[in-house]
Amino acid sequence: MDVKLHLTVHEARRGTETFRVVRPARPPEHAALFDDAWWLNAHVDRDAALLIAGLWTLAAGSPRSLVHLPLRSPAPPAGSGRLDLVLLHHSLQLAPSRWKEVRGRLSPGRPRTVEVSLTEPAEEEYASPHHADNRDHFHQSVHAETLFMTGSATTFRLGAAAFLDVALNGPAHTDPHPDRAYGHSHYCASVRCDARWRDIHVAYREPPAPGEGPHR
Repeated sequence: MDVKLHLTVHEARRGTETFRVVRPARPPEHAALFDDAWWLNAHVDRDAALLIAGLWTLAAGSPRSLVHLPLRSPAPPAGSGRLDLVLLHHSLQLAPSRWKEVRGRLSPGRPRTVEVSLTEPAEEEYASPHHADNRDHFHQSVHAETLFMTGSATTFRLGAAAFLDVALNGPAHTDPHPDRAYGHSHYCASVRCDARWRDIHVAYREPPAPGEGPHR
């Protein structure tokens, strides 16, 4: 499945260093990322899930770029913290503590449209995290209200697959409780991390009907 990504590409310079930061031209309208007690919870509708799957796929093929996705909901659920998301290849060796500095130095940006192909990872990529000698894991941290996922091309492709799964299969599920204040169809997938970190629980959410409030 091919999707077009409308992006803005920024640069941040510091001395001899230059970082390229890629953002969606328009952040997804119905998407949010929450820092809950036990989980990292992503709530997405179909369009947002496809966009985010495309951005994870882009991160897999762009090891010299940081992919920044603004996701902070204006009204997170009680007890939850709201988060943005940054995906970066481990070869960049950028400490998350430097993110605020890099973000403050970004150029205005230039528009760019790219097409990426959303495909299922190969079987060996699904199997690799379960091998005892596998070192292909995410490194995860939260800094400045931003979740940093540092990994390899393989880990980003596996992450993209979770969002693609929700985009393709979530809309077919009906809400068993249509009278609830914020009805939604529960379909989910996970971006798997090793035991040191929390998985990202990706849950499908229908866009609110006109006049309804934001999703919870």
